[in-house]
Amino acid sequence: MPAPHLSVIVLVYNEVESLPSLHAELGSVLKQLDTTYEIVFIDDGSRDGSSEKLAQIARDDRRVRVVTFRRNFGQTAAVQAGIDHSEGDVLIFMDGDLQNDPHDIPKLLAKLDEGFDVASGWRKNRHDDASRVIPSKIANWIIARVTGVPLHDFGCTLKAYRREVIEDVKLYGEMHRFIPVYASWVGARIAELEVNHRERAYGRSKYSLSRTSRVLLDLITVKLLGSYSTKPIYFFGFAAFGLWFLSFVSALIVVVQKILPPHPYAHDNPLLLLAVFLAIVGVQFILMGLLAELSIRTYHESQGKSVYVVRQVTGHAEAEAEPATNGRHAVRSRG
Repeated sequence: MPAPHLSVIVLVYNEVESLPSLHAELGSVLKQLDTTYEIVFIDDGSRDGSSEKLAQIARDDRRVRVVTFRRNFGQTAAVQAGIDHSEGDVLIFMDGDLQNDPHDIPKLLAKLDEGFDVASGWRKNRHDDASRVIPSKIANWIIARVTGVPLHDFGCTLKAYRREVIEDVKLYGEMHRFIPVYASWVGARIAELEVNHRERAYGRSKYSLSRTSRVLLDLITVKLLGSYSTKPIYFFGFAAFGLWFLSFVSALIVVVQKILPPHPYAHDNPLLLLAVFLAIVGVQFILMGLLAELSIRTYHESQGKSVYVVRQVTGHAEAEAEPATNGRHAVRSRG
């Protein structure tokens, strides 16, 4: 059987009541599309009978594939499994709790048809408690400012991607919400559109405020990887220069105080200790930057990782594509 064009990846964790309705609604929407498709359910270690229900659905629908985890690994692992175990050229992710509306799928696909590589859902009118909505809005604002990707809702699972912009992404921690950021690194064109967000019909939310701190820590990782992944010495070097400047100012104040009356002893001045401390830490930052440079160069050169991504090469009819060591395709022109 040829690979389908569209893969709808549904993330499931203890949603047994929602699954029959979700599968029926998805099937109704997808059958109206003029394309081949598959539905991939990722069962993130459910313990409420979801696994058995999904197995029954898969037996009755040949377009359904179910990937079941041995235990709960979290949403990021489920998203990664969806990428690894799907076959479509276009991937659409959604939650299995019926809050994402399958009827928004055609709108996402229409955005991709306009030439975009990522179509991101925006739950403008969310049906969640204020204790979840307010921290989410703050986190989304911070992420957008830090990463430079102007989305309103990074946490919305309902998103569509062209496989080519995310197939090499490896996700850890709570990184699934940063996939649009990863896509932007390789030059993906990203669009955002409002999607319907429905009230939860069954069960309870699996999200908690404790995730906010983890998201912010992951944001630091994403920023460093995005801005300094090929030049870490810049990050550590700029930090070292700042520390050395503060050290110089502190030492200068100590000298001025020594010259002016009442001429206190320099060794009694805490600013002297601060100046020495900042200078030493600055040196350590430079050394860490050099070690990071060695690690990055070893990573890229030992695995043949490229520092750029080619969208396409035009011209030279005899140009041929050949597999590169990093899994992408490098293009070589003869002549």
